[in-house]
Amino acid sequence: ILSYKAESNTNIKIKVLDYLDSMQYFSASFIQNDNETLSEGKIYIGEKRVRAEYLSPSKILIVLDEDKAMYYNYELEEDEFFNPKNTNAWFFYDIFRNPFFFEDGKIILKKNEIILEKSGINTDDDGEYTIKVYFENTPLILRKIEVSISDGFLEISIFNHNYNEDFDESFFKLINPKLLN
Repeated sequence: ILSYKAESNTNIKIKVLDYLDSMQYFSASFIQNDNETLSEGKIYIGEKRVRAEYLSPSKILIVLDEDKAMYYNYELEEDEFFNPKNTNAWFFYDIFRNPFFFEDGKIILKKNEIILEKSGINTDDDGEYTIKVYFENTPLILRKIEVSISDGFLEISIFNHNYNEDFDESFFKLINPKLLN
């Protein structure tokens, strides 16, 4: 019985990891809660990059690559370029574009949901983290991401999934969006 359960969990984990890896040309709306502020926006997953557009309370754009990223505040017309591994933004890229990130994660099965969980220490800042990604089980759909990093907490609820986005070639560029026009 125990080996059947372990094998079943392994198959479910492979299914979940394949689902995350297949999220190219994907978008969804999100609501983010950090225990102080509620933010709304859209997330876009490309072949190699992740783009998050915050629409409220402030209009902000973040584009992430494995080792470089751009932050743009539309209201202040300020941009900043940074290494995402030096900030709490690294997990966005790793969840969606790093197929090996959850390899040592664990699967938790509940009645109608699957939770993929990973804990560890971020080697760039020695901060402990726990990331939980919640999926609806049937059909398999990403629903929520919870991130605890050191003293911070972030919850992102995901809805309005679109699996067949068509992105312009400049959509994921690490360039101030005003310069693209």
